[in-house]
Amino acid sequence: MAVASDSVGLGVDIVEIERMARIIKRSPAFTEKVYSAAERAYCDGHAHPEVHYATRFAAKEAVLKALGTGFSEGIGWLDVEVRRTSKGRPYVVLTGRAREVAREMGVREIPISLSYTHTDAVACAMAITDESVAAQKRRRDPMEELTRQFKEARSFLDELPANEGGRE
Repeated sequence: MAVASDSVGLGVDIVEIERMARIIKRSPAFTEKVYSAAERAYCDGHAHPEVHYATRFAAKEAVLKALGTGFSEGIGWLDVEVRRTSKGRPYVVLTGRAREVAREMGVREIPISLSYTHTDAVACAMAITDESVAAQKRRRDPMEELTRQFKEARSFLDELPANEGGRE
């Protein structure tokens, strides 16, 4: 299946949890520069906050890779925030320049997936644009297309005059 390169952006990032722990220990102000108050409260509310800081850091990077910008075009760390629904599903909120860039690109949704092991945190993000949704609607399901073609052929056969005399 071919998809236009401007229709969907994909970003993946991985962060070493121990490296994040060292950064936080060395420079406590790091968390205030990179994470919103809500993100800090969430991370600090866990027994191993470095795991959650690393996961959110990976998510911010993955989102900006999906947008194709990285931290350029005036986008800052706080322009990408990871939140959770009441059921715990993570989602992204864009503000500032990140939101402007996403709107300019026609991005309508950025689903994310977060995971971690005992050593690494990983995040995946997909920037889904209005164009990608429209392209999906234009594509036909192969079975629906086959059914349509069959009905069209059957209709054509039904319209042929009956053979008089039984000969072909």
